Amino acid sequence: MKRALLIVGAAFLLAGPAAAQAKPIKIGFVSTFSGPAAVMGNDMRNAFELALDHMGRKIGGQPVEVIYEDDTQKPDIGKQKTEKLIEADKVDFIVGYIWSNVLLASLKPITDSKTMTVVSNAGPSQLAGELCSPYVFSTSWQNDQTPQAVGEYMNQKGVQSVYLIGPNYAAGKDMLAGVASTFKGKIIGQDLTKWPDQLDFSAELSKARAARPDAIFVFYPGPSGVQFLTQYAQAGMKGQIPLYTAFTIDELSLPLQKDLALGVPGAQQWVNDLPFDENKKFVSGFRQKYKTSPTFYAAQTYDAANLIASAVNAVKGDLSKKDAMRDEMRKANYASVRGPYKYGNNHIPIQNFYLQDVVKKEDGTLGLKTVATIVKDSRDRFHSKCPMQW
Repeated sequence: MKRALLIVGAAFLLAGPAAAQAKPIKIGFVSTFSGPAAVMGNDMRNAFELALDHMGRKIGGQPVEVIYEDDTQKPDIGKQKTEKLIEADKVDFIVGYIWSNVLLASLKPITDSKTMTVVSNAGPSQLAGELCSPYVFSTSWQNDQTPQAVGEYMNQKGVQSVYLIGPNYAAGKDMLAGVASTFKGKIIGQDLTKWPDQLDFSAELSKARAARPDAIFVFYPGPSGVQFLTQYAQAGMKGQIPLYTAFTIDELSLPLQKDLALGVPGAQQWVNDLPFDENKKFVSGFRQKYKTSPTFYAAQTYDAANLIASAVNAVKGDLSKKDAMRDEMRKANYASVRGPYKYGNNHIPIQNFYLQDVVKKEDGTLGLKTVATIVKDSRDRFHSKCPMQW
């Protein structure tokens, strides 16, 4: 009996290090996986899975377990799913968040628990400012930055007046404020519409037409963007009042918007044709695996996986070293699909923004193309409100 116990004990000792090495890195992923907006969440999930494929399904030599949670586009549900990931699943990292209002509702449990988090889309001004956290990074932008670039482009085009339209939630307010902060002409009207269920924009379009602006700026992501562009054309305004956008036209909406999207410029920190090697690898891999082109949602999430990998590799898999992981992530020391960028004191990227336009390709399909660089090394305007200094 004693000999049997010794054998079992010896086997356990031999298996111990292997078992410890086999412990997976647990990553929680919060996004929208149901309803019309699920196309965006699925795009993010596909990119994260592709990044893991490119890493051999391991980070720092350790296997990875990803727990995907559906926020149903509701702040209270998003907060509940975040708390579940932290308290029940005990994840090492959290990734995702499309919607600013969902992220803001989830932020306190993240910061209270000191859970390392990479936000791969939402960019509320509060996160860039007074609610910045040592444990939260962005691989996207602060909401104002993209429309700020559009405002700069309208200045370059000599636009003298603009009418602003967007949804009435945190990101919508930030987007319209972003345009207003850089546009040098006159803002002659603004409408914030009910979100997310208002899909009839006839009243807002009538008001915009009556105001007779030089241009209209609009922010409507996902299915709302398809509806807005359709109704803008049906109202006879296409070709009469130029339209400028942020996040309204992407690779998910373009097949539905079709030719209505032609001639409608926008801005973005990533476009699929950027000439960086990592971007070429990402875009070709995504197209090969999923038979479609990635969106900026996907690009930002692919980067999120690689940012996490850079931190885990730096500490050789010792996830207890949160300060060291944070310090490594601050370096942005990985090959981003957007090209090299830096982090500000608030963990928001300092990065270029490009003019993107819809073009008809040789095969007759539509795609997005980089036209020019609008702004170099854009830094969000809320960083001074962030108390972090490093």
